[in-house]
Amino acid sequence: MLFKSKKRKAYKFIEEGEGTPIVLLQGLMGGLSNFTHLIDYFSTRGYKVYFPELPIYDLPILNTNLSSLAKHVASFLEDEVKEPAIIVGNSMGGHIGLILTLSRPELVSKLVLTGSSGLYERSFGDSFPRKNDREYIRKKAQEVFYNPKVATEELVDEVFSVVNDRGKGIKTVMLARSAIKHNMEKDLHKIAVPTCIIWGKQDNVTPPEVAIEMDRLIPNSELHWIDECGHAAMMEKPQEFNELLFQFVQK
Repeated sequence: MLFKSKKRKAYKFIEEGEGTPIVLLQGLMGGLSNFTHLIDYFSTRGYKVYFPELPIYDLPILNTNLSSLAKHVASFLEDEVKEPAIIVGNSMGGHIGLILTLSRPELVSKLVLTGSSGLYERSFGDSFPRKNDREYIRKKAQEVFYNPKVATEELVDEVFSVVNDRGKGIKTVMLARSAIKHNMEKDLHKIAVPTCIIWGKQDNVTPPEVAIEMDRLIPNSELHWIDECGHAAMMEKPQEFNELLFQFVQK
């Protein structure tokens, strides 16, 4: 399904369906394509689904960090959504969701984390040592999933073009460092909203122990596993993910 992008003020976003707002937050190497099944599913079941494109490459160098992205999402919620929303974040998007929920709890009705950073993640490191090697990038992209076929040629091309664009490459590394630096361990007990943690059992990037620890530290949380699934459950196992998410948001 093709989604029409809107642009208002500093926001570029997708908005589909009518009803309770759900706001989707992408990972560092993620994008709209990661959430197409989710948008199709929820926009026809009484939810208004928003995908705000995070200004990952547009922030000034000094503000290229997760706190700035969380502020951008808070402004988007105030200006466009105008009511507390269900926040669904994958990888870095989950981390931004955690920062947002702690700093602006009145904007978040429920929080959903999948493969979220915030405690520990295996990153690409400080650089991409063989960024010009497409096969190396393909291997790195495949490692994100349990089934390597999910890393399509199109997806590999997207990652390849980001890491080989000097400006984008620098900001990607800066945000990856910001995620490692911004550890949430001491703050997770302050999260008061109902939280659903949906995790791939074979997640290589944020291993299963991260989900177990988040579930232990967040007071009002529930943890669900998806088997034969890696770091982006909503993309690799969309049907199972959507059913678990639907059960949670219907409560």
